[in-house]
Amino acid sequence: MTEKTRRIDLLGEKGKAAVIGGGVMGADIAAIFVSGGWSVHIAEPSEKTRKALPKRIKNDLEKLKAKKEGIFSAVSKMEEIPWEEIEIAIEAVPEKLETKRQVFAQMEKLSRKGIPLTSNSSGFPISEVGKHLKTRDRMLGLHFFMPAHLAPLVEVVCSEATDPRLAEHVHSLMKQLGKKPVLVKKDIPGFLANRIQHALMREALSLVEKGVATPEDVDDAVRYGFGFRYVAAGPLRQKDLTGLDTQYSAGVTIYPDLCNDSAPSSYIREKVTAGHLGIKAQKGFYEWTDEEIAEFKANYEKRLLRTLEIMRE
Repeated sequence: MTEKTRRIDLLGEKGKAAVIGGGVMGADIAAIFVSGGWSVHIAEPSEKTRKALPKRIKNDLEKLKAKKEGIFSAVSKMEEIPWEEIEIAIEAVPEKLETKRQVFAQMEKLSRKGIPLTSNSSGFPISEVGKHLKTRDRMLGLHFFMPAHLAPLVEVVCSEATDPRLAEHVHSLMKQLGKKPVLVKKDIPGFLANRIQHALMREALSLVEKGVATPEDVDDAVRYGFGFRYVAAGPLRQKDLTGLDTQYSAGVTIYPDLCNDSAPSSYIREKVTAGHLGIKAQKGFYEWTDEEIAEFKANYEKRLLRTLEIMRE
């Protein structure tokens, strides 16, 4: 058995993981591994962020109702991680291509041969992030969704050079950690879920911009219409249930009239230009007070937790 194959076969055991970046996503990703009994080493240069990690991860574990917990530690530099023990590394730094490339160059030098080096990037093609690596075959995407510890989905994304066997092993590991992984076999912009999500957003924004409906009504149409059904069945399975002939007939009428803009709408561009960025600016599609923000965030998480319980049935 080669060194490369032996390292890959270690996956699935309760082992040790490295998370590079201890912000919101990094902390939540670390909690997933800790809740599965793994030991996690987090590299985060900000002292303030490092000090916030124990409370954040403890809160995550309480929500996950973890029965077996591993341990975690936080260091300021990647070099302080015990790389000789690490079996998988996850990059969760801000979405800046050069920063990610620098992180992967370091991980490649520090890590053992054959262990998967993964990126939580949501926008950059995985092939671009790992473009300059010598061992591109062990680099792949591992894209979690916010909040990462609660949202079941994780995309395992193959670059043009990723070893398919390694992608399958990481996919299996995510299952063992209680996630719902999907394997994205081609490295395309937006991967899988974000492409679907942005297709929906393009039409939703167009409907509001044209005055067809208010933001409130668009939100309600999704939440209480097809969004409600999607908890029980995805779009393709749901159409099998209702009949593909019905879907086809509706498409003949609707598709020619759907928005097919190749750039984000002027409606959202104007909001961004005006600084109406959503909750962070207390104004976006809606206007927010401090009290409304606090109430919404609390209710949002409660709903997610209840939905997660239903999806586990």
